[in-house]
Amino acid sequence: MEEPVLVNDSPPRDDDELEERLSRPSSEVIDALRRTPGDVIVLGAGGKMGPSLTAMLRRAADALGDARSVMAVSRFSSPDVPERLERYGIRVVRAELGDRAAIARLPDAANVIYMAGQKFGTRDLPSLTWAVNTLIPAVVAERYAASRIVAFSTGNVYPLTPATGRGSREGDALTPIGEYANSCVGRERVLEHVSRTHGTPIAIIRLNYAVDLRYGVLVDIAHRIVSGQPVRVDMGFVNVIWQGDANAQAIRALTSAASPPVAINVTGPDRLSVREAAERLGHLLGTAPILEGAEAPDALLSDTTFAQSVFGPPTISTDVLIQWVASWVARGGTRLGKPTKFEVRDGRF
Repeated sequence: MEEPVLVNDSPPRDDDELEERLSRPSSEVIDALRRTPGDVIVLGAGGKMGPSLTAMLRRAADALGDARSVMAVSRFSSPDVPERLERYGIRVVRAELGDRAAIARLPDAANVIYMAGQKFGTRDLPSLTWAVNTLIPAVVAERYAASRIVAFSTGNVYPLTPATGRGSREGDALTPIGEYANSCVGRERVLEHVSRTHGTPIAIIRLNYAVDLRYGVLVDIAHRIVSGQPVRVDMGFVNVIWQGDANAQAIRALTSAASPPVAINVTGPDRLSVREAAERLGHLLGTAPILEGAEAPDALLSDTTFAQSVFGPPTISTDVLIQWVASWVARGGTRLGKPTKFEVRDGRF
């Protein structure tokens, strides 16, 4: 397959360079840590996004030259992740967040970033998803009631909105479809309860969809194209954001945490057509996409007006991100094998 010709910023060429780009702190990230002194603990740091976000925290703290500890907490099913984090100087803590006693034993920290959650598998065992997404964050928030917390949520807490519009805003009603999305509303509500009860400053990150070249909506589409699988366009529009930008905005949200909590839509500002993204990726990859279905009149979309007023626009545009994904896939870059299932419209994951 011929490698695409890029017209913008050069893409990461291997996993090491990708990890460096994903964890590279901006001056704004460094300033956010300067304004939020004290140790930082990342709970659920072993997932797709956690390692690079934790590494960005460590690199920002190192740039400040302070002595704070940056800690990563997870079960860490793969030995590669904790080893890589330890090389950065991150303190790795192996713990099962489903164990109340384990949460009680976690180190104190002035700043907490909570990333744990469950999405896939909800259809088969919804009770577990509700437990992971509501009970555990409630226990964690009580444990760190005296800390500053940034908690990850999802844009799935919103209902589908007209595909011609800008998408849901932070003050809109949370009336989604499906057990997973409603359990995420539950997570936000228990965090709000703890915040109001204890005065805990919390920022809630409603994220969709991060792309890091090894996974994400654009990666799903690109791999379907090169493997000759159809790309469904029923969910006709999506928002995407470079994961490095999502990492940076989440860390900077430490300075926005408040009681009651402040919610922030974190994603790209573009209402991206799935059809057009597939056609663009197909052109770059030299393979015409097979498109199936027809665009529905509504889609899962988020309005980022508030986020842009706080953080400014993402540093990597959607067009550049499409080019990066095409280049990565054309070279046979690593793939995590964790599809987003962005096309699901009935809320069943």
